[in-house]
Amino acid sequence: MRLRKASALAASVLALSLAATACGSGDDEDGSEGGSGGGDSITIGIKFDQPGLGLQTPDGDYAGFDVDVATYIAGELGYEPDQIEFVESPSGDRESMLQRGDVDFIVATYSITEEREQQVSFAGPYFLAHQDLLMRTGETVSSPDEINELTLCSVTGSTSAQNVQNDFAPDAQLQEMGTYSECLTGLENGAVDALTTDDSILAGYASQEANQGKFELAGLELSDEYYGVGIPKDDTELQGQINDAIQSMVDSGAWQEAVDANLGPAGYENEPAPEIEAAS
Repeated sequence: MRLRKASALAASVLALSLAATACGSGDDEDGSEGGSGGGDSITIGIKFDQPGLGLQTPDGDYAGFDVDVATYIAGELGYEPDQIEFVESPSGDRESMLQRGDVDFIVATYSITEEREQQVSFAGPYFLAHQDLLMRTGETVSSPDEINELTLCSVTGSTSAQNVQNDFAPDAQLQEMGTYSECLTGLENGAVDALTTDDSILAGYASQEANQGKFELAGLELSDEYYGVGIPKDDTELQGQINDAIQSMVDSGAWQEAVDANLGPAGYENEPAPEIEAAS
């Protein structure tokens, strides 16, 4: 059994002191189907490579705003932190993971789009971000018109990559990688001019100690990205339960505490918590 821990902030929010451990069972005998709690474990998809949002640390812990949101929701569903199994959910695999039942739900900077809603359902939204560019310090652009002259990098299957091709920069060269960390490496060594994704994700990378002073955001706010909790298609019961949990997190002040703790060090100024859509 591999030990896993929830982030410290989420643990404090839930008034729990146990470190989270993954049971590793991966089955559905935990009673979590439909959102009912009290079973042996719950499996939640997150990102493993997004500082400030969803990050697997070198010692095997998990940290970030999405991790705190996921842990809070699980607590409201009746699960202790040591009953949570976090599973990596790459952008291009999220729909298939939900459809196969690999996870109970996904909290992984998952933008709500009409296309995705044909395959899965969403609870929330729980966060509003804006697409932007991360560039080497001193080399940023000041207007969307300049983007077409750049070589950009984003992640395969992400909304950001689709936006580049379909909306604001159809003439830009786009390289799609499996993870944002790969894009960041390309940005650092000069293979690409900019990493493009949500400003919340970019702020997390820019705030890492090893990256401070190397990169900066362009500040263009190219789109509105509403993050939702991905759930199996048409599971309205789970959708309603997660919506209630998110609202509780916002009302209690724990939501803003989590934002400040995870993204505040980068000087990130967040939008207010978005209005939650009614379950349908």
